[in-house]
Amino acid sequence: MAGGKDSGARGFPAFAARKGGRARGQSFWAKAWTEAVEDTWPEEEPLKQGRAFARTGRIGPVTVSPGRISAEVYGGEEAHTTVVTLRELDDQEWELLWEKTADRPQETEALLAGELPEDLLEAVEDARVRLLPGYGDLDADCDCDALDHPCPHATALCYQVSWLLDTDPWLLLLVRGRGAAEAVEELKSELLLRAMAGDDDADNDTDAAEESPAELALPDGPLPGVDPLAAWSRQASPLPELPPLPAAPDGAEEPVTGIEADPLEQLVADAAVRARSLLGYARGLTDGPAPPLDLWQDTVRIAATHPDPRVPVRLRESCGRPPEELDRAAEAWRTGGAAGLEVLERTWSPSVQETARARAALSAGWEADELPELQVRDNHWTPAGQGIQLRLGRDGRWYPYRLRADEWWPAGPPHSDPSDVLVDLTDD
Repeated sequence: MAGGKDSGARGFPAFAARKGGRARGQSFWAKAWTEAVEDTWPEEEPLKQGRAFARTGRIGPVTVSPGRISAEVYGGEEAHTTVVTLRELDDQEWELLWEKTADRPQETEALLAGELPEDLLEAVEDARVRLLPGYGDLDADCDCDALDHPCPHATALCYQVSWLLDTDPWLLLLVRGRGAAEAVEELKSELLLRAMAGDDDADNDTDAAEESPAELALPDGPLPGVDPLAAWSRQASPLPELPPLPAAPDGAEEPVTGIEADPLEQLVADAAVRARSLLGYARGLTDGPAPPLDLWQDTVRIAATHPDPRVPVRLRESCGRPPEELDRAAEAWRTGGAAGLEVLERTWSPSVQETARARAALSAGWEADELPELQVRDNHWTPAGQGIQLRLGRDGRWYPYRLRADEWWPAGPPHSDPSDVLVDLTDD
């Protein structure tokens, strides 16, 4: 499965016209992208026309998504749709890339700090995958009917992508199928697996395994009177039979609480999640363990995830809040965990840049005459009179909501692209 939960489309506002100046981006990744494009499409005339067209301001908002970059371009009185495509890396290729990256401490540290280091290209080469455009995986399509392939509109779009890479080089990973957050999480998972497997001591373990059993000893030497070879080759003794369970007290038909205890699987899963968070923090792979839940958050979590239907009923009676409030909060938790609950209960004010990016993404995903009128208040985007709403979480994802009995209820899982959320809400 190429592309993941964090790998949705991202929209960017159109660039204003530029008089003169460089048409190529100036950062390392922008230059690497441009050189790769020009090597793949070496015909000079379409490239020259593309550099000139990129500066005219006649390319609309740019949408970057896994395997695809698109924009509306305006040539005279006509508008054309221009699409540049690249092959997405598959899961096996991403896994190999993160394995090779994890072998490089400096590159790993930079990625975890939110930077895309230049030497990542060495890990890319070691993994034998393709990050920059190349022959056979870069293509263009435009309905302008130009004789040249690629047409100047497509090459102009590629030059504007280099401008985007000047400010956000992670877009290079997105177009190959991974968003920044997802890429970092996958690298963290690779590092965590190594930590849990004790890869740091792998060489020592290999050396020890090559020694004969008689040479293996405890740190302070072999125990007196014990033959190491005999102890090594001795067959393990079978474990004794488990003792019988104690009998239930007389007259006890069910637990004192009136409800069954949490199933063992639930407790094990909860402990594993907490242990992973703490181990990641201890190894320096995360900013810190997940903050502890307060009483209300933990009540919501249990109501949302406990498999016994009697548990939510009991919690509704004892939580001290209206039952509908707990039901709504539990639904928010099921769709987005603690982040989903925060979106339900707290509003916040996104920056001007975040609001502009959201508008660009919505415009890119809808026809101009079909996009509903939106009322924007803080992080709530509400199409007028339709009983639906989009909420932007602090995690950068968009949460769908529907109006039920004058209350806004969560209506599904979050998504990184607001236009997809709006489509799902309007199609239902």
